[in-house]
Amino acid sequence: MALPVNLSVGTFDAYLNLVRQMPRLTSDQERELTLRFRDHGDLEAARELVMTNLRFVVHVARGYSGYGLSMPDIIQEGNIGLMKAVKRFDPDVGVRLVSFAVHWIKAEIHEYVIKNWGIVKVATTKAQRKNMI
Repeated sequence: MALPVNLSVGTFDAYLNLVRQMPRLTSDQERELTLRFRDHGDLEAARELVMTNLRFVVHVARGYSGYGLSMPDIIQEGNIGLMKAVKRFDPDVGVRLVSFAVHWIKAEIHEYVIKNWGIVKVATTKAQRKNMI
């Protein structure tokens, strides 16, 4: 399967458009790529597994939009979770990659939200703000 070679995207909207254009894998294609990565260390196969499942990361990440955090950052954390899932995925278990990856994607996003979201923002006085400049 030929994926786009030039992946430099300028804006978040361009990234979303790129993700929407990624083809979906059949279970046989997914299994073949996973075995190539697991048995032979084929990084191109791992890349293809990640790229073709970015759409799912965006879908999961949209559920975390109410925290006031940057959606591109949330998606990026989900992408890290997807990469971890690809590394640990075993196609012999009998589930698809996205079913396995949802745990890893959500775990990375949850960790990011916990580290970066505060219910109460710490107030600063005028003098403290002046010293920050």
